[in-house]
Amino acid sequence: MDPGPELDEFDDELLYPGWDDDEPLSEAEIEEENRRMLARHSRFRRAAEHVAEAFGAIRGVEKVALFGSVALPLVREVPRFRRFRRQGVAIWHECADVDLAVWLSDLRRLSTLRKVKARALREHPDEDGLGVADHQVDVFIMQPGTDAYVGRLCYFAKCPKGKWECLVPGCGKPPFLRRHAEFVFRPQALEADKTVVLYPK
Repeated sequence: MDPGPELDEFDDELLYPGWDDDEPLSEAEIEEENRRMLARHSRFRRAAEHVAEAFGAIRGVEKVALFGSVALPLVREVPRFRRFRRQGVAIWHECADVDLAVWLSDLRRLSTLRKVKARALREHPDEDGLGVADHQVDVFIMQPGTDAYVGRLCYFAKCPKGKWECLVPGCGKPPFLRRHAEFVFRPQALEADKTVVLYPK
């Protein structure tokens, strides 16, 4: 759930040379974007299932739940793409990443969690060869019993890595537990109607 770069900063003209903002979108173009969004949602959902299955073999992992947009049926909205946005054309929501909540009783397993996640993503590309990148799967560490948010699983291979992210107070304590400045986890995100429990099934 990192904000990352502002998506609207990217110019569609750079991504799709020759596009004219004022030229009406065809049904074929709209359908193609809808197809891409549905395929992205499905690819992210499968990646979540592969990672959750791999996490289930790690001692200390008590529960894994998918939440966020990938856990829910897609809704239609006017997207960030300039041409669609300017013409007010709604398509299926674009999922930005995968959000997994992991109830972990042993924080010494964070390094193992990081390695297992990366391996699961590498070993399960889609049939079309497309996969999901490590940084596209956010793992939120939860405390068993209290459901309290502890921190996020870092995807750097070393802790500390020496990046600016590592300077946040408390980051890397314990190793590979990432802290985000001013981030507040909303417990409502894990309400039953907004999550899918992937482990235990």
